[in-house]
Amino acid sequence: MTTINLKDYYPWYLTNEYIEVPDEVAAELRAGKLAEAAHAERVRYNKAYYSLDCDDGIEYSACVHEPSPQELLERMDRFCHLWNAINSLPEIQGRRVDAHLILGKSYREIARDEGVDKSAVRSSVLCGIEAMKKYLRKNL
Repeated sequence: MTTINLKDYYPWYLTNEYIEVPDEVAAELRAGKLAEAAHAERVRYNKAYYSLDCDDGIEYSACVHEPSPQELLERMDRFCHLWNAINSLPEIQGRRVDAHLILGKSYREIARDEGVDKSAVRSSVLCGIEAMKKYLRKNL
């Protein structure tokens, strides 16, 4: 039998409390303590203090880079060109292209909302995309 101090193994013991346990139990407690210390040392050595899946924003900031001012200007310029291309389309065609490409609606949903056939919406969207391509080639 080995005498152990419970304060060494359990953090909720605030005062020294000694008990006798079998040698196997004392060996397991000691092995657990050593394993915890080894893990803490590996974490310290590898600087792995953070978990990427704990929902505190670290994963997002590690995976997504902050765009540079040049990238932001290019995005704004591209957005303006696309906006002008959509606005160059007739009203109905522009509304359908916007609903399909930007809002992500299917041809069937757009047709149901407007009360027309799905094939009419599909051909309108495809012709609108072609017209936008021509507009962008001409103006860029």
